[in-house]
Amino acid sequence: MDSLTMKPEAIEAESFRIIDQEAGEHGWPEAEWQVVRRSIHTSADFEYAGSMVFSDGAVAKAVAAIKSGCAIVTDTNMALSGIGKARLAPFGCRVSCHVADPDVAEAARHDGITRSIAAMRKAVATLDNRIFVIGNAPTALFELLRLVGEGTAHPALIIGLPVGFVGAEESKNALAATDGSIPFITNMGRKGGSNVAAAVVNALAIIAAGA
Repeated sequence: MDSLTMKPEAIEAESFRIIDQEAGEHGWPEAEWQVVRRSIHTSADFEYAGSMVFSDGAVAKAVAAIKSGCAIVTDTNMALSGIGKARLAPFGCRVSCHVADPDVAEAARHDGITRSIAAMRKAVATLDNRIFVIGNAPTALFELLRLVGEGTAHPALIIGLPVGFVGAEESKNALAATDGSIPFITNMGRKGGSNVAAAVVNALAIIAAGA
């Protein structure tokens, strides 16, 4: 097969065929597998087949939120860029990121906190923001969980996939420990990233379009 002449749709289809073949009997239900498979596709990392964790009904709840036109907020502009806006547009979903906002930078400086924390505080103040996508900063996930705990935030879904060696695994463990009181999609361990977080949103949007 000549990949130089293949159209993007054909490359994606062939990639998914290869993933299905190499993953073998993975045990995931169809909806969850669509999310896991797209995470593998964007990272070329089959460890996601064993490390991803979904709260009960997370995909169905996320799809319902998307179809209702909820707003989506990310922790990085990289995740924002990776999310397919055209897939979300038919539902009226707005996608934003506040980490580079001037008022967020000022709040972070004034309060002696990270911009990721300040950005989450700004994000939860907009009630339409119901899906929170965190693919980089553990501090953003820890802060969002704190805000949920104090009753300030009420997410329809948290996609918690921060990456790194300091706090990433711990923040995801904290999310998983909520036992589904907050709908979530996450993974165990240090791996993650904005690209994978965006891929999860894209998979959910595709599912919503076909629901």
